[in-house]
Amino acid sequence: MNVLVTGGAGYVGSHAVAALQEAGHTPIVLDTLELGHKEAVRGAELVVGDVADGELIEKVLGKFEIECVMHFAAYAEVGESMVEPMKYYANNTLATLSLLNSMFECGVKKFIFSSTAATYGEPEVVPIAEDIAKTPINVYGHSKLQTEEACAWLSRQTDFRYAAFRYFNACGAHRSGEIGEAHQPESHLIPLVLQVPLGQRAAIKIFGSDYATPDGTCVRDYIHVSDLASAHVMGIDYLMRGGDSTAMNLGTGHGYSVKEIIETAREVTGHAIPAEEADRRAGDPPTLVAKADRARELLGWAPRESDLKTIIASAWNWHKSHPGGYA
Repeated sequence: MNVLVTGGAGYVGSHAVAALQEAGHTPIVLDTLELGHKEAVRGAELVVGDVADGELIEKVLGKFEIECVMHFAAYAEVGESMVEPMKYYANNTLATLSLLNSMFECGVKKFIFSSTAATYGEPEVVPIAEDIAKTPINVYGHSKLQTEEACAWLSRQTDFRYAAFRYFNACGAHRSGEIGEAHQPESHLIPLVLQVPLGQRAAIKIFGSDYATPDGTCVRDYIHVSDLASAHVMGIDYLMRGGDSTAMNLGTGHGYSVKEIIETAREVTGHAIPAEEADRRAGDPPTLVAKADRARELLGWAPRESDLKTIIASAWNWHKSHPGGYA
């Protein structure tokens, strides 16, 4: 089927495009290229434009006979969202509502939404199940939650159906080595750690070593980006089979600490990777791990590339050959 992939030139979106192609679907990419990279699209049709441009969206939906929209286009920097909240509400919430309106105008009623574990805030119970209270502690998480709530109401009142995927820590790179993580500036732990053996930074900082975790550092659920992408393709199949609208966690159910990430990176790269301890950062919960039973039950999905060594080896393969990203 023909699938519109907004933000398909970005990190997770480009891996979803690759997964769609591998599954025999035809992805049509819509991206402003503000943060995405045309080199990441890998042969798919690319339309440069904004999801808030209703006239353009309706033209694309009609021209390519789109049957499902997969929506990744968003700003995703937590810190920036607290400094520039309207930027995030305008792009992540209002622009998505505009996209949904265009879909309704064209009769496209299947929607795969890229959401986030940031909708949960600081949960009291770990692992985190989908039905716990949603109390985001930053504008980024709230902007995504608002979209989820709009989708839920549309699904209740109309024949619109959606699957929202709440990511935990997306990481790694495609097995081909041709697409991977390239953020400017970079804020994710694994690529920051790998900048040390690349000679791009002298050491990696560990923000807090006195948490109530086995080694004192924060524990997170790391999920390979290709495993995320496969869930999105399965999500399309689920909706086309008549599956009910739902939100699902995408994670492994297992957490790794910051020190475990660094130690595995040392093993994979053969580099000492010096580490420096620093003060805690505000708003960093000790442990965030997913309960991902719903995705397994409804989609038949299971992570296949998300053991830590595979994740870091794939990321290292990408960063070694693309030390400047796509530049």
